[in-house]
Amino acid sequence: MNEDLDPEQRLQEVEQTLPQEPTAIGAEARAARLPRQLLAFRHRNYQLFFGGQIISLTGMWLQQVALGWLVLQLTNSALLLGIVGSISALPVLLFSLPAGLIIERFSKRNLLVLTQTSAMVFALILAGLTYWHLVNIYYVIGLGFLLGLVNAFDAPTRQSFVIEMVGRDDLANAITMNSAMFNSAKIVGPAVAGVVIGLVGTAGAFFLNGISFIAVIIGLLLMRITYVVPRTHASGLRGLKEGLLFIRENRTVSTLLQLTAVVSIFSMSYVVLMPIVAKNILKVGPSGLGYLMSATGVGALAGAVTLSSLGDFKGKGKLLIAGNLCFCSMLMLFTFSQTWLLSLTLLMIAGWGIIVNMALTNTLIQTATPDSLRGRVMSVYTLMFMGMAPIGSLQAGAMAHWLGTFWAIRIGVVVCALVAIALSPRIIKA
Repeated sequence: MNEDLDPEQRLQEVEQTLPQEPTAIGAEARAARLPRQLLAFRHRNYQLFFGGQIISLTGMWLQQVALGWLVLQLTNSALLLGIVGSISALPVLLFSLPAGLIIERFSKRNLLVLTQTSAMVFALILAGLTYWHLVNIYYVIGLGFLLGLVNAFDAPTRQSFVIEMVGRDDLANAITMNSAMFNSAKIVGPAVAGVVIGLVGTAGAFFLNGISFIAVIIGLLLMRITYVVPRTHASGLRGLKEGLLFIRENRTVSTLLQLTAVVSIFSMSYVVLMPIVAKNILKVGPSGLGYLMSATGVGALAGAVTLSSLGDFKGKGKLLIAGNLCFCSMLMLFTFSQTWLLSLTLLMIAGWGIIVNMALTNTLIQTATPDSLRGRVMSVYTLMFMGMAPIGSLQAGAMAHWLGTFWAIRIGVVVCALVAIALSPRIIKA
């Protein structure tokens, strides 16, 4: 290989010398038998990834509901709910950018095996501490920080691994399928959590989450990976500057990242306050909390189905803004609801809006990013989406403590909607 070539040329040279992925044999024939909503499933590696992830994500949602309920049992404090959420997301804020450099130098499959195994261990430790009545708020915060450190590497690795499994042609469909997978788990996990907490307590929920990681680890190990992105030769600082310079110069990517940060800080933070809504306002207990969380998942799954049905359509930016405003308006109406069925209905529609927003954001960013910068750009996306959560959790918890839970949600969605409207001229052109 000619070492004088730039990274893009080296990448093309490597692609030409590598054999075709075994799973690509007969891909066109399989694609002809698949509806366009499911084209990502013609790739064996993606089938394994999807099967393992949907089990693991169900466990993750089960743990998230149980963790919120545990913190409320230990403290009965909205502020501490916000602090726990903030601490668990803090490592993403601190380490997402260097993570983007690391994942471009190593096998993404092997990194995912490491991160998923680590998350499994932390979940089982939390289950043990809770079962033997040794858990306290400090252990919860400490384990939350460690899990956040894992997520700082896991999230951008998963995002940039998708194109290696399905290729550029099926990337948009795979992202939509990932959204469907995530929100299918969000429907089942919280609903199961309410039943599990009632039967075996929060310790049982944490244990089930721990063993759910076995499925995704097995799926990753069974993959046949023949396409390997060449390691970058740029220094850490230089490589980071390359990624940030691309983002600054690409108006579409930079604008989408700005909106993602605002959504994360001001509107998605409502999730932190849902245990208080369930316990103190709607008075529906842990099972009711599970159904409230599942309601947004139902709507989000419908949103993913909507996007997959549309295929590779024009006007993605317009639909993205419509989804954002739908989410904000439904969440605003939710804060005025005092009835169970109306609350569930509003959260379902809100779930449709937010998944349309986030899935199209992910698709537009990835399609606008060259392969050689994908890891770094997606690490910044992770920083904006997950890394801003500490700020969002803190502001939501503090506002709920001082102004009330519903006022905290209202202020957040108003800010989010106004920013989306202000940025819409740039996004609609995407």
